[in-house]
Amino acid sequence: MRRTIDYYFTPQSPWTYLGHARFVALAQAADATVRVRPVDFGAVFPVSGGLPLGKRAPQRQAYRLVELARFSRHLGLPLNPKPKFFPVGGDDAAKLIIAVDLHDGTDAALRLCAAVFAAVWVQERNIADPTLLETLVAECGLPAKRAEQSQSQAVQERYEAYTQDAIDAQVFGAPSYVLDGEIFWGQDRLDFLASALEQPFTQSQGA
Repeated sequence: MRRTIDYYFTPQSPWTYLGHARFVALAQAADATVRVRPVDFGAVFPVSGGLPLGKRAPQRQAYRLVELARFSRHLGLPLNPKPKFFPVGGDDAAKLIIAVDLHDGTDAALRLCAAVFAAVWVQERNIADPTLLETLVAECGLPAKRAEQSQSQAVQERYEAYTQDAIDAQVFGAPSYVLDGEIFWGQDRLDFLASALEQPFTQSQGA
């Protein structure tokens, strides 16, 4: 039976960027279905008890920068811990990913995700700028009309539904990978997700 992973994230998350390529590769290796789920964590945090970055204790903010540098070196991935355009709003980028997922499929959406994440954390581009989002669409070889479609009511409703799905699944941070109801939070839990995918699915897991 083909397994399904719900991929909850926010487009401006550095941790999602650090894990994205590995996640896509392990999902492909396991022949798992990925459901791309951009989420508005501004709505999740009040429910989960999380805090936006700017409201966290100074020592937590400082340690975050240390960990970003560590994982960047460990994974061999370029990352600027203090990019020019951060903090940055991610709603429009999230909805663009949803529009691409709806019209072009999962693989195209995951490809766009990679471009959006790199835009923030490697290229220092502003993903809140509609013109930049149009450029990313073109760079990914996708139809230009996706940018306009991303502003549709249908996409907005889907974004809100994914956010509620995350809350219902008890997701509290990005990235979260949910397999058979089990949450794997953080790109540093991908090894555990890979191990879980190697285990046989049981009916009780899907109940």
